[in-house]
Amino acid sequence: MADSPSSWAGPNCHPRCTTPLTIALTCTNAAAEVVVSGGIYLRWHGSARGGPGRGLGDEGDGVRAVREPGGEGGRERAVERTAGPSAPATAPGDPEAARRRAERRAERITAGATELEQRLADLMRAGLAGAEQTGGGPWEETAARMVDAQAPGLASRVRELAAIPSSGPGWPVRLLEECALLHLLDRGWLHRERLPDSLAATVRSRVGLSTSADGPPVRDHWLVLAQYDTADARLTTRRVWLYGAETDRTVLLLSYGAAGRPPELALPVGLALEAEVSAYPDAGRRRVALGRRFAPPEPTRARPRGVTTSRAAVRYGEALRDDPWLDSVPVVLDRVVPVPDGDGWQLADADGDTALPLARTTGGQPGLWRLVALSGGAPVTVFGECGHRGFAPLTAWSAGPGTAVPLC
Repeated sequence: MADSPSSWAGPNCHPRCTTPLTIALTCTNAAAEVVVSGGIYLRWHGSARGGPGRGLGDEGDGVRAVREPGGEGGRERAVERTAGPSAPATAPGDPEAARRRAERRAERITAGATELEQRLADLMRAGLAGAEQTGGGPWEETAARMVDAQAPGLASRVRELAAIPSSGPGWPVRLLEECALLHLLDRGWLHRERLPDSLAATVRSRVGLSTSADGPPVRDHWLVLAQYDTADARLTTRRVWLYGAETDRTVLLLSYGAAGRPPELALPVGLALEAEVSAYPDAGRRRVALGRRFAPPEPTRARPRGVTTSRAAVRYGEALRDDPWLDSVPVVLDRVVPVPDGDGWQLADADGDTALPLARTTGGQPGLWRLVALSGGAPVTVFGECGHRGFAPLTAWSAGPGTAVPLC
């Protein structure tokens, strides 16, 4: 059995911009303190336990995290956690009216971000014990105010804070981390004019501003790697991962439907289509819009090229430099074997001594047992999302000839 990979820790420093920021978070007996000095340049130090780019130290008392230059500890929460569907673009008939509307919305978001900063400061001043005692009510109220401020991305992240105090041992560390990332997003918005264009575009996307796919069309034979839905009380989101056989590029299609209704776009795993896609202007330019199709989708036995587990961890760390709020990156692992690891599972390199832990949400799901059965102890190729929670397998291929096996 392979040991957990040492490469999992990833780099401790990710350069981002030239404006310095220092956040010092200290948690002792569920009390917390935040010290901030201007800008949004972030670095943190700690043990590798938090995964690449997390660096928040051991989960317990006496936790200290320092973030300066750097940053998918904060995260695409897959993604990409995604802020939500893009609103329809403004009609081009009256550019001046569109500009005024954009300015008014930016002012509302700025007011919301400023209010949220005060809410986070109050939490740090009062200590984390209060967060466990008060429950999620105050966070829901704050999230509603972010919706009023037309910042759905901020509202989504605030709602996630509400569930952390009841998430089990080590919750103070996770809460501090999420608060730091939310603070970073606030500061990014409030000082967006100082950011590089790509990072400023990522900040706008993360707070929930709509964007359009402005990248040049890229034509390729796109292999459908995975398709799965997530839903909440308001929305169903479908994620479709595509792999370009000629460009060697993995891209994401997002489509949306009303709660309880599946989105219209459906591309089953294992199909390939010749089409054009155009990228959205975020840092990784991984999300795309599907354009002209040149032929109907058809089954294929083509497979994407894979990498080792150590290289997968490095890719995630590199992605954090451009988007510190990224949850995960798409990765194809080549020649890995699923093996038990204590009360969980990991994917171990068949030709090396490294491995990636599977995300906790994978345990007990049918997809895990399909993966184990497909492998039978032999190496397999697995596509999934690699992030701070571990590796979430989505599709697998056996070592011999065969079609893709969906795991989600």
